[in-house]
Amino acid sequence: MMDFMTQVQRLQFFWNTFGNHDLSFYKVYVQCGAITKDEYKTITGQDYDTVTEPQSA
Repeated sequence: MMDFMTQVQRLQFFWNTFGNHDLSFYKVYVQCGAITKDEYKTITGQDYDTVTEPQSA
């Protein structure tokens, strides 16, 4: 479908075109290593804040 786009470009597309501004959606991509914290900020314009995400032991 959108194989010509990088993961960051796909997520920027969702952010800009579909208006998916749910930050927790994009945080999952950081948590699983699909994007970096810097890329998260590029997409959302927000700093990645790990304090708001509870971590299970």
